[in-house]
Amino acid sequence: MSQAPVAPAENGTSRARIRRAEALAQRLARITFDTNFAEDRFFLILSVFIGVFSGLAVVCFRVAIDWSRIALMGPLPHPSALRIIGAPTAVGLLVAVLVIHFFPQVRGSGVNQTKAALYIFNGYIPFRNAIGKFLCSALAIGSGQSLGPEDPSLQIGASLASALGRRLEFSREKLRLLAPVGAAAGLAAAFNAPISAVLFVIEEVIGRWSAGILGSVVLSAISSVVVMRWFLGADALFRVPVTAFTHPSELIAYAVLGVAGAFAAVIFSKSIGFFRPRLRAMPRWTQYFQPALAGFLIGLIGWFGAPQVMGAGYDFIDQAMHDQFGWKFLAILAGLKIVATTLSFVTGTPGGMFAPTLFIGAMLGGAVGGVERHFFPLLTVSTGTYALVGMGVLFAAFLRAPMTSVFMVLEVSGNYSIIVPVIVANTVAYVIARSLQAVPIFDVLTRQDGLVLPSLEEQREEEILRVEDAMKPAPDLILDAGASLEDVSVRTRGLPDKSFLVLMSPSGWSVISRELLDRMMKEGKGALTLGSVLPIQRLPYLYPDLPLDAALRCVNVSEIIPVVNRADLRRLEGMVTRVDVLSRYQADSVAE
Repeated sequence: MSQAPVAPAENGTSRARIRRAEALAQRLARITFDTNFAEDRFFLILSVFIGVFSGLAVVCFRVAIDWSRIALMGPLPHPSALRIIGAPTAVGLLVAVLVIHFFPQVRGSGVNQTKAALYIFNGYIPFRNAIGKFLCSALAIGSGQSLGPEDPSLQIGASLASALGRRLEFSREKLRLLAPVGAAAGLAAAFNAPISAVLFVIEEVIGRWSAGILGSVVLSAISSVVVMRWFLGADALFRVPVTAFTHPSELIAYAVLGVAGAFAAVIFSKSIGFFRPRLRAMPRWTQYFQPALAGFLIGLIGWFGAPQVMGAGYDFIDQAMHDQFGWKFLAILAGLKIVATTLSFVTGTPGGMFAPTLFIGAMLGGAVGGVERHFFPLLTVSTGTYALVGMGVLFAAFLRAPMTSVFMVLEVSGNYSIIVPVIVANTVAYVIARSLQAVPIFDVLTRQDGLVLPSLEEQREEEILRVEDAMKPAPDLILDAGASLEDVSVRTRGLPDKSFLVLMSPSGWSVISRELLDRMMKEGKGALTLGSVLPIQRLPYLYPDLPLDAALRCVNVSEIIPVVNRADLRRLEGMVTRVDVLSRYQADSVAE
C-alpha cells in the first residue's frame, strides 16, 4: 500500500521543527563542549570525588598500618625482644627491596614529589606511586620505623587525583592543580583537620591563592574528612585536656618553649641534611641494608626502655598531654625521637615527618613545662598545655609552616583560648629557626635530589619592588587639556623634555610629544586646544604601592606613565618610563 503524500504545509512545518531542533542542539553543544565552561565547573565537582576517593584510601591506609602493627609487633602491650628488634629489621630489608626494584619514587615523605608534579611534571604522578607508598609505608610504620602516616597520605591522595585527571583528559593547566587538590584531601583525612590541610597545601605546595584553587582544595579536604569520620569516627586525633591561658606573664614561659623548640628543630633538620646525602652516596648494595640497620637500631632503643619512639607514637603523645610521664623522661623521649626519625628517614624508608615532628614537640613542650614549673611553682599551666603548644612550635620551626602550625593546634585542641600562647611560641620558634638555618628542610631535600623547585618561604621573604622604587618625581610642568597649542608651545620652549603629561578634563591623563606639538604648530593649528588634538583613549596610570611588575604592562603603551594618588586621581605623585623600570630591575639584580 503506497504512502500518502505529505501536504506542503505539513512538510514545511516539519522542516521548521528540524531547523529549530538543530539550532537547539548546536546551542547545547556549545555549552557542553566549551572547554573553559566545562573544566572550570567540572573541576569543582571532581574535587569532591577526589576527596571521597582519597578519604577511602586513607581509611584503608590507617587500617593497614594497624594490621601491620598487630601482625608484626603482636597484640600485647610489651612485645618480646624478637618482635621489637626483629620486626623493624626484617621489614626494613623487605621495604628496601620493594623500593629499589619496584617503587623507586616512594622514598621519603611525598611532599616534594607532589611539588615536583606541580612545577616540573605537569601534574603527572604515576599511579604505582600510590600503591608503593601505601604498601611500603604501612609496613614500615607498622613495624616500628619512626615515621608517620600523614605525608604518605598526602602523596597517595595526589597520585589518585593525578590518575583521575589523566583518565578524564584534563588540560595541562588543570592537571597540574589536581595533584595539590588530592594532596589536601589525603592530608585532611590523615590529620582529621581540614583547615590545617588546606593551609599547608596552599602555604607550602601551591604558594598562591585564587578563588578556583581555594574552592577545589577546600571541597576535597572537607569531603575526605567526612568520609574518614564516617568510617573511623569523628573523634579528634588526641584527647586534649582542658587548657586555658590565665595570666599574661605566662607568655614568657611560652616564649622560652619557642626558643627550645627552635634549637631542637635545627638539630633535627641539620641531622637529616647531613646524613641523607652521605648514605645515598654509598655503594648501591648498601642501600639494601640501610633501612634494616635503621630498624635494628630503633628496635634496640625500644628494647632498652623507650618503645614510645617506635612508629607514629600518637598514643604516647596523648599520654604526655595527660601528665603520665616525668619531665626528665619527656626530654629523653624528645631526643631519642630525633635520633630514631633521622635513622629512618635518611635511609630512604618511605614515611612522613609530620607525626615525628608532633611527637618531638609534645615531649619537648612537656619537658620544658615541667622544668619551668619546678623552678617557678607559681606557674599554673598544665603539662598538657605545654605539650599542645610544643607540637605547634616544632611544626613551625622544623616544617617552616607558621600559619598551618597555629591552626593545626587549634583544630587538634578545639580550644581557641590558647591562641595567644600558640602564636607567641610559634613566632619565636620560627624566627630563631630561620635565622639559624636559612634553608627550610623541604628545600634542603629538594636540592639534594637535584630538583629546582620554588622555595615558597624564600618567595614570602623576598623584597617586593614597587612602582615608587622606580618612579621619578612629578614634573614641574603639567599641561592642561584646555590650553591652546600656541600657549603650550610657548611654555615648553627651551625645555629638554621630549614628552609632556596632560591633565584631561574632567579626569584622566594623556601625553603629547614635542614632535607632535611642533608638527601641529607648523600646520597652523595653534588655536586648537590640547584636548581636541589628543586621542580620546586615556593613558593607563599606576599607584606608588603597586608591584613594579604592573608597570611592565604599561610602559609599552606610552613613553611616560603617570603615577597618581589613590585618594585623588588628578594628583600626580610621579611618573615612570620603560628605562626607569628596567634600570631599577638591573640595579636590584646587581645588588644581589
